[in-house]
Amino acid sequence: MINGILAAEELVASRVVRTFKSYPRQIGAAIAGLLLCAGGGAFAVATLDQNVAALPVQQVFESVAPLSLESQSSELDRFSFTLFRTDATRASDTAEALLGRLGASDAAAASFIRGNAEARNALFSRVGRTVSAELNHDQRLNRLLARWIPDGNGGFKRLVVERQGEGFGVRHEAETLVATSRLSSGVIRSTLFAATDAAALPDSVASQLADIFAADVDFRQLRKGDRFAVLYESFEADGQSLRAGRVLAAEFESNGRTFQAMWYQEPGQQKGSYYRPSGESLRKAYLASPVEFTRVSSGFAMRTHPILNTWRQHNGVDYAAPTGTPVRTVGDGVVDFAGRQNGYGNIVVVTHRNKQQTAYAHLSRIDVREGQSVSQGQTLGAVGATGWATGPHLHFEFRIDGQPHDPTAIAQQNEGGMPITAAARPAFDKLAQANRTELAAAFSVVQANAN
Repeated sequence: MINGILAAEELVASRVVRTFKSYPRQIGAAIAGLLLCAGGGAFAVATLDQNVAALPVQQVFESVAPLSLESQSSELDRFSFTLFRTDATRASDTAEALLGRLGASDAAAASFIRGNAEARNALFSRVGRTVSAELNHDQRLNRLLARWIPDGNGGFKRLVVERQGEGFGVRHEAETLVATSRLSSGVIRSTLFAATDAAALPDSVASQLADIFAADVDFRQLRKGDRFAVLYESFEADGQSLRAGRVLAAEFESNGRTFQAMWYQEPGQQKGSYYRPSGESLRKAYLASPVEFTRVSSGFAMRTHPILNTWRQHNGVDYAAPTGTPVRTVGDGVVDFAGRQNGYGNIVVVTHRNKQQTAYAHLSRIDVREGQSVSQGQTLGAVGATGWATGPHLHFEFRIDGQPHDPTAIAQQNEGGMPITAAARPAFDKLAQANRTELAAAFSVVQANAN
């Protein structure tokens, strides 16, 4: 009997080997079927040879009684499960609302947070702070962590609310941020900022993209299907990104043309700059916009004045933005005036090279003083509605020898930055190649999603 079984097994094995050699593609399909459906795969293997059906088959039937729900529940209670949830604080948050979004149902935890000044201050004093919760299987809170970056500090703080017996304890910790890089890409469907939102890019990265390619791309005339890829710095705490940093490399395809840029700082130099992969500097005399991530509400043109109700020239560009939004100088210069002027309200005027000036009006606050030197991108104040303003916005002017000019043209003025030196060229080329590889990978993701 045993010899007969062995002989049958050898026969089956030899037929299987011969069949694999004769029909490799068909067998490959059968294996794929096995991965997708165990029953179908078993059938395909069993029917490789008709003689297999002659082998004896024995069927065994046995009844199995499942455990009751109560028994299963008691067995689960023997194990400890930990659930993790992450969210961000909101202006309307209460202890119950925050814990609810994190998946916790714990009245004792909510009561502790309401009654503890440290916890309340950390969780409800600022909007957008990252909060994580560790929950056990019955949705009670084991531990809650809030992380944030203090103003003017390179590290981050962590608040820990932790279960201690039947109650809770709280403590503060200070840690160092971990610098890393992130890669993202997107496709234009309507506007740049809508596309960066869809790609989950931070607002500051979107604004940097607009600044970097301001002289190459007209972001008011983007076409559907234009696309971008970006590599940028990310500063993380416990694996969570708390702040985005500088754009390290980017590529933008618009209207059939491709533009590339990368950040590089030569050894021994105090400042870095953006360059094309060829080594040409992209540094401009002025940034494209004095307010990050906003929209133009009124351009440089004739219009009906919103307060005087008269048809007159609008000598600047208005950027609609919430009160308190930081306002930055678009270029290096010296503060010529910082104070209040009639309809302008709180205004800062900066003098640049070649008798050029920029003015920033209707500010809610002023952060600089007359005679102070300022660098491109430095904060001058914040958006407001002082002076003749019907709502919060920034009125921005560009003047040459005292005469107003269209501010949208300033982004085209090239500062003529120095190209990459011969000594730094090998290191620059190596970095440029690495950046191109990463950006190409990001574009492949966009293409795959499109298909």
